[in-house]
Amino acid sequence: MALEFEFSDEHKLFRRTLRDFMDEEIRPMIDNRFYESEEFPWEPVRAMSEQGLFGVPVPPEYGGAGLGEIGYGILLEEVSRVDTGLATIVGAHTGICLAPIYLFGTEEQRETYLPPLCRGENIGAFALTEPQAGSDAANIRTRAERDGDEYVINGTKIYVSNGDVADTIMVSAVTDPALGAKGGVTAFIVDTDTDGFHVSSKEDKMGIRRSTTAQIEFEDLRVPAENVLGNVGEGFIVALTALDGGRATLAAGSCGGAQEALNMALEYATAREQFGKPIAHHQDVQFRLAEMSTEITTMRYATYHCLDYVETYYEKVAAGEDVDKSFREKVSRRSAQVKVQASEMAAEVTEKACTIMGARGLQEGYNLEKGLRDAPIAEIYEGTNEIQRLVIGRELVQRGRYEW
Repeated sequence: MALEFEFSDEHKLFRRTLRDFMDEEIRPMIDNRFYESEEFPWEPVRAMSEQGLFGVPVPPEYGGAGLGEIGYGILLEEVSRVDTGLATIVGAHTGICLAPIYLFGTEEQRETYLPPLCRGENIGAFALTEPQAGSDAANIRTRAERDGDEYVINGTKIYVSNGDVADTIMVSAVTDPALGAKGGVTAFIVDTDTDGFHVSSKEDKMGIRRSTTAQIEFEDLRVPAENVLGNVGEGFIVALTALDGGRATLAAGSCGGAQEALNMALEYATAREQFGKPIAHHQDVQFRLAEMSTEITTMRYATYHCLDYVETYYEKVAAGEDVDKSFREKVSRRSAQVKVQASEMAAEVTEKACTIMGARGLQEGYNLEKGLRDAPIAEIYEGTNEIQRLVIGRELVQRGRYEW
């Protein structure tokens, strides 16, 4: 693509409409009830589903809005401005459950699962992490053993966003222990109303408390063989492809959260007076505001530039076309880069906003303290930033040079 990036008129209209909806309809629903109880926020979720916000990147023939990964990035950016927990719900549902079904599913799987997921009638989730397999995802032990026309799944998954409310979960399980991650892991579409599915606990978290996080158990759960997603033994390809897009859209969400922190600090600085004038007129505060806006602008460009690559990549995968290895690696590398940089930028911007607001920044009711608790998760989920640095650094060493 050209170095200059321009949103389409359709995407610009979507952003304007979405921003008005989030500010006028959803923001008033966000209060401390969810932070006190950590209950799933059904009221705003249902309002968002009625607006078609749970199937934004998927083509209309499957019930989606057909706005692609650029539109999905806009969605997470605007939702994150209002609440990071809601953005996490959408991300777990759309980016890493619905998207892989669209990318790798058979036509029957797409027609069965995508419409209710796109409408938000069913909630989706993604289950990969296990007690002994976090960053070392290749060490998963959940087993799926073939039994006639079914697979029998046994095991435990942790840190499953939406796991306690999901109707459909994309599950990675070992089908051939001898082959390990390369050929021995398969992805399955699991309906949670199936016998043998259990929610064993919910996490009590510091941040993103409007997004529920569960530990789930599979006990002799039977899944029809037609629920294999993609090819048997290629479950890691399914998961990692979904996570490539997930990391790039997570970066968009980080930009939205950072923008909200900047605007809170700017509003406070223009109203708060010290030494006879608003603190916004003091050079030190202006320098901080300038740094924050520059960091957000830089990351928004890099993020949407990356999402343009992801969109091309996903179009090829969904159409069943072969994807050149170098292009696939470029998408993975750039997704890792924007995920690292944007998540850390959001945390830094939120902290700078707190220094401008002083004690008010830590006081409940100003919402910045919520941002301080929410921001760190972006550096952890969708693959920790340490793992992303390993991916980026390993490829650089293998290539022996940096290339754009």
